[in-house]
Amino acid sequence: MVMLIMFGTLFICLLLTAPMAVSIGLSALTMIWANETPTIVLAQRMFSAVDSAPLLAIPFFVLAGSLMKGGGISQRLVKFADACVGGITGGLSIVAILASMFFAAISGSGPATTAAIGSIMIPAMLAKGYNIKFVAATEATAGQLGVIIPPSIPFVIFGLATGVSIGDLFMAGVMPGILIGCSLILVAYCVAKTNGYKPDRPLPWRERWEAFKESVWALFMPVLILGGIYKGIFTPTESAVVASAYALFVGAFVYKELKLKDLFPIFAETIVLVSKIMIIISAAGIFAYILTIYRIPHLVGNWFISITDSKIIFLLIVNLLLLIVGMFFDTTPAIVVLAPILMPVATSLGIAPLHMGVIIVCNLAIGFITPPFGVNLFVASQLTGLRVEQMGRYLLTYIGVLVVDILMISYIPAISLWLPSLLMR
Repeated sequence: MVMLIMFGTLFICLLLTAPMAVSIGLSALTMIWANETPTIVLAQRMFSAVDSAPLLAIPFFVLAGSLMKGGGISQRLVKFADACVGGITGGLSIVAILASMFFAAISGSGPATTAAIGSIMIPAMLAKGYNIKFVAATEATAGQLGVIIPPSIPFVIFGLATGVSIGDLFMAGVMPGILIGCSLILVAYCVAKTNGYKPDRPLPWRERWEAFKESVWALFMPVLILGGIYKGIFTPTESAVVASAYALFVGAFVYKELKLKDLFPIFAETIVLVSKIMIIISAAGIFAYILTIYRIPHLVGNWFISITDSKIIFLLIVNLLLLIVGMFFDTTPAIVVLAPILMPVATSLGIAPLHMGVIIVCNLAIGFITPPFGVNLFVASQLTGLRVEQMGRYLLTYIGVLVVDILMISYIPAISLWLPSLLMR
């Protein structure tokens, strides 16, 4: 009955197109009123949900991504990727994916990756005669790597929701991110080969070396972040501050493209985006509190176990559930609500918490490119002028490959766990 009231209210609010934070908060408030709980609990729990030092990583990683875009770092990443692979079939589409992987290793955000790289690569691909539908689908799909390749904001949220080490989650996301990136590159190559997209001329090694030298400051950023975390120099939260400071220094004093007048719009953009995230997290906090009071995770766990005690079947059900949830929910509230429910069942079946974290984030990342609420699709739509449904054929191809990747990640734990286990020795 509790689940029916809460999730029924949530569903009705979503049908009425209420904002996500309002939908989640109102569904929890319904239960508070129904049980005559003092409404002060709502304010207390919403505040405590965001009263966490590790959450500071989110605004600083968002700020780092904005500073990269404004300071010329993303342009140099694109130039270096073009120097590496621009001379092969479908080179520009592969450059878009490769540059998104580089940018993802710093920004931690899917829409930010799509916007930063897409604003550069989409005009370049269109100028070379690429199909605009393929271009839009490629950039939107590549952007979802922003939440898989560390540092990743969803991994920070998952770590806070479950108590799993954020640094270990970052490491666990490296190999899955590379796997997904390589599979997208393979699709882009095959489509380009089929459509006869001609490559640019291969650059001489001297020009490639120049592109590398120009981008070395940008390429060093993920090394600084992840290396600092695993060497114990700073925490994941502190690494976000270091990333922002480094991006500001490189953009202002090395590349000299970041001016004082540019900082206010960058800070304003960051504040607006972070405010949206934090409101959702605070609303999801009271929702999770209600779930805990009524022992919903325990009940759901028993329900799963009553269906099957097979790890294989459980992962199949979870993947299907997460793919559906990702179509309608933003990543942040989905993790805050579902992670505490699914984790006890997963650990009871012998699934490592790190592995489960990667499965959840990778599944929800597909939600960035699935209608009706795929944020990356809206960004790509704005950049190309296409309607979302016009990307359909190419988008379905990419989604099909991503589903295969998810199944590999789910049933081959070593993809996620090999690197963390190597570094923990």
